Amino acid sequence: MPGAMQTNEVLARLKALANPENVAGMARFGINPQNTYGISIPNLRAIAREADKDHTLALELWQTGIHEARLLACMVDSPKAVTLSQMEDWVQTFDSWDVCDQCCGILFDKTPWAYEKAVTWSAREEEFVKRAGFVLMTQLAVHDKKAPDEKFLPFLPIIYREATDERNFVKKAVNWALRQIGKRNARLNQAAIAAAKEIQTIDAKSARWIATDALRELTSEAVQRKIGKS
Repeated sequence: MPGAMQTNEVLARLKALANPENVAGMARFGINPQNTYGISIPNLRAIAREADKDHTLALELWQTGIHEARLLACMVDSPKAVTLSQMEDWVQTFDSWDVCDQCCGILFDKTPWAYEKAVTWSAREEEFVKRAGFVLMTQLAVHDKKAPDEKFLPFLPIIYREATDERNFVKKAVNWALRQIGKRNARLNQAAIAAAKEIQTIDAKSARWIATDALRELTSEAVQRKIGKS
């Protein structure tokens, strides 16, 4: 019955799907191998479909600390049930880019506090908290189709501010946010290109990489054609 799965039942299912060989492969892609079963996303989605939306189950799965249980928690939780304190509790325990990205891209970006947290988390020092701020900017740019440009323009000075962070998982998220904002429409494309050119003048390796990579895509024929400028 959808929505009626018990936590111990889900954990048993996860344990049965464990694939230690996959864990080593995941580690090579920067995923924390601790408390990780090596289960594929399609398998997790199949369990999530059976469980349906279940906030209590999501909270209990997250508390286990098991990598795949936390990914599943993001899938079965309901954005309407998420609280501010839950968002803060969860973000502080992010220890892998994939948990960060899944949580922000399928759950947190659909809460009423998504724009607020994008700003506040981007100013935090912890690597995955800061990444979460920029992943939220990215996912909002992709998913919040009806949002006005004014929702995204304030993100550009923040992207400039954090472009000197050399940490891999931060700089990639900063770059991702810049590119996705710049692909929304012609106005934001121009603004993002201007921001990238400013970032390019910063004397920092990360800033030069962020700007050069973003400009390559944002000025490309494919993107220009998509947003109707060419």
